[in-house]
Amino acid sequence: MCLAIPMKLVKIDGASGVVDSGGLRKNVNLSLMKNARIGDYLLIHAGFAIEKIKTQEARKTLKAIRDIEL
Repeated sequence: MCLAIPMKLVKIDGASGVVDSGGLRKNVNLSLMKNARIGDYLLIHAGFAIEKIKTQEARKTLKAIRDIEL
């Protein structure tokens, strides 16, 4: 199973960027994205931003992930 995590784009540097989720920041590759802007929520998988999603959808997904009991 593959899992992509919604994260907010906070910095862009060419084809690279920095995303944040709950204070966790990661460097990601933005080469698969067109028109990504700071503040956008992106789905991150294996270090790549693979899709832009709406803020409401990102927040709902992040809440569901936090609510999972392991």
